[in-house]
Amino acid sequence: AGGHHPVREGDVFNAQYQALRKLGCGAFATVWLCQDMRRKKHVAVKVLKSREGFAEAAQDEVALLRCVSSMKKKDQAGENIVCLLDDFRMIGENGFHILLPECCSSGSAKPGLASESRRTALGPSLRCLLGNYAAQGLPLPFVKKSLQQVLAGLHFLHKRCRIIHADIKPENVLLCGRDESLQRLLPDPLDCGQSTDLRLTEAGGDLGNRLEESDLMGIEVKIADLGSACWTYKPFSKEIQTQPYRALEVLLGLDYGTPADIWSTGCLAFEMATGERLFDPQPGKYFSRDDDHVARIIELLGRIPPQIAFSWNKSTKFFSRPGALLRLSRLCPRSLHAVLADRHRWTTHQLTPFASFLLPALRYAPDRRATAAQCLHHAWLSA
Repeated sequence: AGGHHPVREGDVFNAQYQALRKLGCGAFATVWLCQDMRRKKHVAVKVLKSREGFAEAAQDEVALLRCVSSMKKKDQAGENIVCLLDDFRMIGENGFHILLPECCSSGSAKPGLASESRRTALGPSLRCLLGNYAAQGLPLPFVKKSLQQVLAGLHFLHKRCRIIHADIKPENVLLCGRDESLQRLLPDPLDCGQSTDLRLTEAGGDLGNRLEESDLMGIEVKIADLGSACWTYKPFSKEIQTQPYRALEVLLGLDYGTPADIWSTGCLAFEMATGERLFDPQPGKYFSRDDDHVARIIELLGRIPPQIAFSWNKSTKFFSRPGALLRLSRLCPRSLHAVLADRHRWTTHQLTPFASFLLPALRYAPDRRATAAQCLHHAWLSA
C-alpha cells in the first residue's frame, strides 16, 4: 500500500480515517472502506502503491475526475458515470499519497462500494452479477437496458469530456439500486468480506443466487474507475485495456481513440448476453497470449486488411505476410452467427438483430467502427 507501511484493518491515518475493510485492489492502488471520524460517515480511500510514477498517475486521474464533475454540473448529463467527488484532495506525508473520494451516504444508509448522494447506493460490480448467470448470460431486457446506460456514459465521456475510459469491463460497471428494497438485495461490504459473487438470500431461503428479472430491471449501472483513462488528445500509455476487452488497434500497437472503448463495449455486450467472454486468449508453448488474441479475432471476424495489419513498423510481431500469422497457422474460422447458434443455442430470430448490433462495434478500422451514439440508436437496444 502507500508509502513505506501497508494499510491494515483498524489503522488510522491522517488523524481522521480509520480503515474498516479492503474493498478492492488494482495494479496501482488499493481502495479501503474507511470511517471518517470527523464527519461521522463512511468514505472510500484510494491508497496508491508506493512506486515511482504512481503519484503522477493519480494527479492525472484527479484531473479527469474534475473534468467529469465540471461537465456534469454544466448540463446535468453524465448520470451514468460514477463521479466520486466534487472536491478531490491529495493527502499524505512522506510519500503516503491518498485519493479521497466520498464513498457512502451519511446516517444509517448501507454503504456501497461508492455513492454519489443520499438517494443512491452503488453496489458490487457487474462481474459479481455475471458470476451467478455464467452458464446462460443475463436476461436480454437487462442486458439492453445496461448497455444503453454504459453507452450513454461513454457518449458523455467521449463527446462532452473528451475522455477515453480505456478499461471498459464488467469490473468497472457498478450496479446501482435507487430504492430501499433494491438496496437490501445488494450485499453490504461491511458484511460480505472478500466475496466475489453476488449471493442473495432472504428469510425464506436461498434465492438461487439470482435476482428476479423484475428486480434486475430496477437496477441501473454506472461506469466507474477512471484510473486508466486519458484525454482523447493526450494518451498516457500505448498499452491500455484489460486483455480480453483490448481493441485490435491496441493489440497491434497502433494509435487509438474513443473507438477502443466501443470495441470493449462490444466484448462486454457479448459476455452479458451469453455468459462467456467473446475473446479469452491463452498463451501456448510457441505463441504468446497476444498471438492467440489476434488469432481468435481473425477466426471470428475474418482476415485483417493489410493496410491495418501492416500499418506500423513492427508488424512482423504477428504477421509473416498479409493475412498470415507468424506463429499460428491452423485457424478455425467461425462466424458470430455460428457461435450464437451452435454454442449458445440462439434462434435466428434472436441472433440476427444482436449480431447486427454487435458487429459494427467490432469493425477493424476504428474510423469505421460505430460510435456510442450510433450504438444507442440501434434497433436491437430498443426492441
